[in-house]
Amino acid sequence: MAEYGDHESSGDPLETLRHSTAHLLAAAVTELYPEARYGIGPAVQDGFYYDFDFGKPLSEADLPAIESRMRKLAQADIPFIHETLSRKEAIDEFTRRHQDYKLELIADKVEGDEVSVYRTGDFLDLCRGPHVRSTRDLKAFKLLRVAGAYWRGDEKKPQLTRIYGTAWQSQKELDDYLKFLEEAELRDHKKLGKDLKLFAVDDRVGPGLPLWLPDGATIRRELERFIGGHAQLYKEYMYPPMTFEDGEELELRPVNCPHHIVVYQTELRSYRELPMRIAEIGNNWRYERSGTLAGMNRVRSFALNDAHIFCTPDQLMDEVRGAIDLALYFSKVLGIDEFYYELATRDDVKEKWLGGEEQWQEAQASLAEALESMGQTYRLGVGNAAFYGPKIDFQVYDAHRREFTNSTVQVDFQLPQRFDLEYVAEDGTRKRPVMVHRGAAGAMERLFSYLIERWAGAFPTWLHPTQVVVAAVKDEFNAYARQVGDRLRAAKVRVQVDQRSERLDRKVRDAKLKKVPYIAVVGGREVESGHVNVQNRAGEKVDMPLEGFVDMISAEIAERRR
Repeated sequence: MAEYGDHESSGDPLETLRHSTAHLLAAAVTELYPEARYGIGPAVQDGFYYDFDFGKPLSEADLPAIESRMRKLAQADIPFIHETLSRKEAIDEFTRRHQDYKLELIADKVEGDEVSVYRTGDFLDLCRGPHVRSTRDLKAFKLLRVAGAYWRGDEKKPQLTRIYGTAWQSQKELDDYLKFLEEAELRDHKKLGKDLKLFAVDDRVGPGLPLWLPDGATIRRELERFIGGHAQLYKEYMYPPMTFEDGEELELRPVNCPHHIVVYQTELRSYRELPMRIAEIGNNWRYERSGTLAGMNRVRSFALNDAHIFCTPDQLMDEVRGAIDLALYFSKVLGIDEFYYELATRDDVKEKWLGGEEQWQEAQASLAEALESMGQTYRLGVGNAAFYGPKIDFQVYDAHRREFTNSTVQVDFQLPQRFDLEYVAEDGTRKRPVMVHRGAAGAMERLFSYLIERWAGAFPTWLHPTQVVVAAVKDEFNAYARQVGDRLRAAKVRVQVDQRSERLDRKVRDAKLKKVPYIAVVGGREVESGHVNVQNRAGEKVDMPLEGFVDMISAEIAERRR
């Protein structure tokens, strides 16, 4: 463990380099800001961070000076020296340095009388290592941004300043990563969502409650057409109950599962009715902390694409395979290319899980067999299961290389037992169904943010809010432009006829800014021939009969081509 905290060290050389760079950052900060108190500084994906209490605001304008001091220390060839102090020596040393956060970690995290520390010149940190030999080994690094973070993730504790950075083994790797960040910034869904007028976030409505603007709502409708007790576990993320005068309490639902169970329970089911599949895109609410809210990625109100399948044990394998197939189909159509499967299982902390070990082993074996029978490889996520059963998560990488769960398949023996679900078997006895939780595309909001960034706003034609812009060369040809628009609308194509008294190049430029798939230009020749001059996003132009264009784009939309 590198830190006396929650960040495990894997021993990976790049992780070690990044953790050492975090120490270099802290050494530079304590030289420039002697009164600063420092928290923890682990290596994370693609970089590192360190949390500080400066006692005053720090902005990104301060980062160049800190980075300059880091480079000075790196060139000084200062060794990373490991020492073991007694608990008293460590307390005395960090007390002398006025490092209250380190004293808290010693009290909470250090067992026994030996305390592991690392020195880098005058800087001392509570740390188990490992580290590089010297600061001279740290050459390719860059400070990136400043953010706020509560000490130890507790909003009741002080908010610290978190400085993020990245570090690599070569300058070329660093340059490539910085170029990637520039490109990812251009795909940021918050910026594109605003520029393309897809959604808005307004504090007057409330943080974490995005508003779907007309074009965004159009995309959501297309996705919906295409996609067509948890309470105790989610208690921390639920809004407080609303209590009425007669004592009745209502809660905003954080998940769909209990409601689908109630639907199943409306009558006694026969084995002939199984598998019974109940699906909806249901609105849910969870209380996410203000500091975690981010555009459409992390919100408080979201629409969850969710299904629950009630089946017999003999039907389980086919249902799991079917759920995996559906998620793969959605991924192929939507352009979700970078993902892997994680088989999330229970660990040995028994109080975290419902049900007996035998049931868990059976469920875990079923999921593994389903993946293997389909020729799919997977990673094992021990301890990552849902509290009621194991699951297969489709872990997706977005344009920023952030990882999130987009689809999930979960086998549940526990909720059918807790809710006393039954069906009448072929021999007339009552038996317990198995429940499969299937989330084929996750939350609409998070999927939407992914797709904005995946396509950089240039959505496939079937998904784009405006599929064609019709633009006349001159106002005198607007009547024919309207006829073209009417014909396309009759074919259920989303079309905008640009009748502004503007030059053609302005109309074309505006359509390109909106990343519209096709621009149909009409003038005198097109009026006479009944043609349209079609330009796609790649700038390719072709003159074709109007009916030929209608057939072409209708087929592209119907087939949901990427």
